[in-house]
Amino acid sequence: MSEHRKSRRTPALAVTAAIAVTAAGAGLALLPRGEASAAEPQLPPRATGWDYQIGGAYEPDADVEVVVRDHTAAPADDLYSICYVNAFQSQPNAEDDWDDDLLLRDAAGEVVYDGAWGEAVLDIRTDEKRERIADVVGAWMADCAEKGFQAVEPDNYDTFYRFDEYISEDDAVAMAAELTGRGHELGLAVAQKNAVELVDRRDEAGFDFVVAENCGQWNECEGYASAYDDRVLVVEYTDGGFDTTCSGWGDRLSVVKRDLMVLPVGRDGYVRENCPATAGD
Repeated sequence: MSEHRKSRRTPALAVTAAIAVTAAGAGLALLPRGEASAAEPQLPPRATGWDYQIGGAYEPDADVEVVVRDHTAAPADDLYSICYVNAFQSQPNAEDDWDDDLLLRDAAGEVVYDGAWGEAVLDIRTDEKRERIADVVGAWMADCAEKGFQAVEPDNYDTFYRFDEYISEDDAVAMAAELTGRGHELGLAVAQKNAVELVDRRDEAGFDFVVAENCGQWNECEGYASAYDDRVLVVEYTDGGFDTTCSGWGDRLSVVKRDLMVLPVGRDGYVRENCPATAGD
């Protein structure tokens, strides 16, 4: 994937993201935390206040209705909560947690890393390996469902773009379908994370909504909004991108500005701003 669309996650606290359902539809009602049926995943509201807390959980502001947190954290009380999982790469410096043959390797046999974050890329090129990776990620998702999260955000769907000499779009979509199927069985909605190039394969992948980084900065919001009927959570990390997204999409999409390291409140450098929120559906 091009450099400007690489995930903006804190390498010290990498957290994994959301996996989706194909036929959830746009009209599902929200249920309180912990009441989602396994047969009917619940979708996040549109155009509402939200917070991206993957760098550490904290008390949400009063305007927040949707929160994303690491899968090791607890969901937010009485809010729509999404758990983050790292589904296509290892956690930083945690490649030893994975079976050796599930790590992507170059022609010399060396592990391929996402250098920006110190994460080993997972090898999703065969059905057998995709199933084994999904076994690991699926256990995290099951824990999220048990704790009361309504949705999951599987991160690094876009490895096919950033490491296209090894991984194809078909590999990524097949991996996504494996994950979304498991998420749906658990009653979780699943988010497409970035990768606007693949929105036209939404049904094949099985995603329900989007978590998009910097779509205003890179003029990608229209692609997500059209494919997902405005059910898009946007996080912008720059003033310009935030202003562009708020002015063009703030009344339709859920938009938040965060600091690049998504720090918890109280830490130096913490930033969080929302566009003026409208009532969710």
